[in-house]
Amino acid sequence: MSKKLDRLSALAFVMAVIFGACQGGVMASPISNPLAHLDFRNLGPAVAGGRVTSVVGIAGNPNLYYVGAAAGGVWKTTDGGNAWKNVFGHGDSASIGAIALAPSNPNLVWVGTGEANPRNDMVDGGGVYYSPDAGKSWRFMGLRDAGQIGRIVIDPADPKVVYVCALGDVWKPNEQRGVFMSSDGGGHWKKVLYINNETGCSDIALQPGNPQVLIAGMWQ
Repeated sequence: MSKKLDRLSALAFVMAVIFGACQGGVMASPISNPLAHLDFRNLGPAVAGGRVTSVVGIAGNPNLYYVGAAAGGVWKTTDGGNAWKNVFGHGDSASIGAIALAPSNPNLVWVGTGEANPRNDMVDGGGVYYSPDAGKSWRFMGLRDAGQIGRIVIDPADPKVVYVCALGDVWKPNEQRGVFMSSDGGGHWKKVLYINNETGCSDIALQPGNPQVLIAGMWQ
């Protein structure tokens, strides 16, 4: 009998706590939008060339980001956006279409020039560049005639395997468009997906967990 009374007493106590919480407003209805109290703020850089085309960061490092601009090069911050430094300036290749960091080593940075958003005022691309030291120095890695480059992806296990998604020349037909692959870190390129001289690649992705599977979007 005493055990039954103990259980009833415990139940009564729990119900009293719930009732008190409801009366005090503690158990209010859940917020419909979990992001309602978050605000965006402008981090810059103010002189990035009008449009930002690409942003990449490093998982686990909330302070380091690279930003690519439509006509202003590549900018880097190491303090969460308080200060920015232009780490890529190559004249007619100042238009950035894609930035990629090697998943196995984020100090290996790839940049595809040429904004891949066709419009009446855009800067033509000038190929692919590579930095082995987190943007301190750059090497030209070819594909100069690939026009506008919309995406670069890197094999998570092998940083020498790189895929470039090239939209091509937006003003006229050209053969240097589609998906290009390098298995030696940019030393040589092979066109692995090509439809015709008027259809280029707009986006590409590796299947998570299986980099042997790629999905590409093509744009005529």
